[in-house]
Amino acid sequence: MADRFQQLKDLVNDFEQDFNKFYSKQNKAAGVRVRKHMQELRQFAQEIRTEVQNLKNQSDSNG
Repeated sequence: MADRFQQLKDLVNDFEQDFNKFYSKQNKAAGVRVRKHMQELRQFAQEIRTEVQNLKNQSDSNG
């Protein structure tokens, strides 16, 4: 659990520089990277959602 949470925090922290470049300096290339980062975040979130559902279902069938 802690490992997945750390992965999420690391992923979001990696985005910070591009967010600053886009929103502070209106750097269009950074905007493209921000969109890419957000897609990565979306995919990661879906993986987590699937894991949580699978673990929940396992515990329901065991209990």
